[in-house]
Formats: sequence, C-alpha cells, structure tokens
Amino acid sequence: MDTVYVFLVALLGLAVGSFLNVVIYRVPRKRPFVRGRSACPHCGTRLAWYHNIPLLSYLALRGRCAFCKEHISARYPLVESLNAAGYVYLYFALGLSLQAAAFAFLVSALLVIFFVDLDFQIIPDSITLTGMIIGLGASLLPGGLGIRESALGLLIGGGALYLIALLGDWLFKKESMGGGDIKMTAMLGAFLGWQKMLLIFIASALIGLIVSVAAMTVSARLRRERVIPFGPFLALAAILALVWGGPLIRFYAVTFLGLP
Repeated sequence: MDTVYVFLVALLGLAVGSFLNVVIYRVPRKRPFVRGRSACPHCGTRLAWYHNIPLLSYLALRGRCAFCKEHISARYPLVESLNAAGYVYLYFALGLSLQAAAFAFLVSALLVIFFVDLDFQIIPDSITLTGMIIGLGASLLPGGLGIRESALGLLIGGGALYLIALLGDWLFKKESMGGGDIKMTAMLGAFLGWQKMLLIFIASALIGLIVSVAAMTVSARLRRERVIPFGPFLALAAILALVWGGPLIRFYAVTFLGLP
C-alpha cells in the first residue's frame, strides 16, 4: 500500500506543480491564475489538455512548443518535480494527515516565492498572508506546534527581520529589505516556530553571502546593480529547517550548550 500511496502523492505533487507554474507566470504579471487556459509563452497559442500533462508532455515534446517549436524553459518540469518530491517527503514524515496537507501548502508556497522573487523581486502578499493563517491553524492540529509557539514564531520571524530592515535603511539611507521578506519570515515562523526561525536567519544569511559573492564574481551586471533578492535564500533555508531543523538544533544544544 505504501507504494500506491507514494505514487498517488507524487501524482498530486506533479499536478499541483503544474498549477504552480501558472501561478509563477501569471501572478507577478497581475493576470488571473484560476481561470483561462494555458498558452505558449512565445507564440501565445492555447494549449490542448494533452500538452499540459505534468512532466510527460514536456518530455514527449522534447522541451518545445507543440506549435511554434520554440524552446520551453526547463523550469516547468523542475517546479513540478520539486513539488512532487516535497509532497512525497511530507508523506513519509507526517503520513496522510492534515498536518501534511498544511505543510504541503508551505512547500508549494516556497517554490512560488523562490521563482517569483528571483525574476521580479516581489513576494506576493496573497501567498504570505494566507500562509500565516494556515500556519497558525496547523499549530492547533494534533502533533502541531501549539498556538503559543506558532504565534511567537510569527512575531519573532516578522519582527526580527523588520528591525534588521530598519537598521539597514538607516545605514544605507535607502530601503534595504522589502516588506515581502518580512511577511515571508512571519509566515515561516507561524509554521516552524521561533527556534527554527533562528536557524533560518543564520542559514539564509550564509547561503545569501556565498551565492551573492559567487554571482557578483562572474556577473558584471550584478556587480553594477547589486540587487539580489533575499526571498530565494529564505526559501532554501526554510527547506533546510523543515527537513533537518530538529536534528541540527539538538546537535547545537548538546554540543555547544551542554544540554542533555
């Protein structure tokens, strides 16, 4: 039965991943994403249903539009595959439960935020504000954080980054961090609690430093503009905290604090 459930969960992840591609493309362009058929981003021709089968259609068409034959970004199957992998992980970690469903929203939200912020330097409020509510609600479910821990995580997550943003604005005399990043950390805190938020802050800063230095080394445009969105680094750090946060926090507590 496990094999059947894994297969079905993976199929669900692929299907939702296909929808996420629509969200990633349409939301920053302020286009409705719950209605309207998908179309080729190059020629604008509407796609038939069999052109939209997650992963399989991309492979069958060899990454090209069925009509104009232009290359379609490999991001489409990547998003579908990553979302499916995230759902399968949650199935093994949490089983078929409401907790797993809530965290499936988080995984999908992080994928959308990663690519939208990477391309447009925005984090949609519709995702983060909805995520805060779902995160707080998930804390009340069996096995959840508890509303106190979740609310504290939300306040610390959003509040800490807000203070950092104020400090950055004062130091650099311009906006150093967008409100979307602050709302995103509040959402993450609601899902993961304040302890894992500390891990996310440290990990995202380290990942951001390494990636930014490497990117500016090879890109003259990035050296000139010096604008690299922080959302993707927060998303990567959140996945790290979701998967390995507990063991990492216990390792730190035992090794450096001497706790049992």
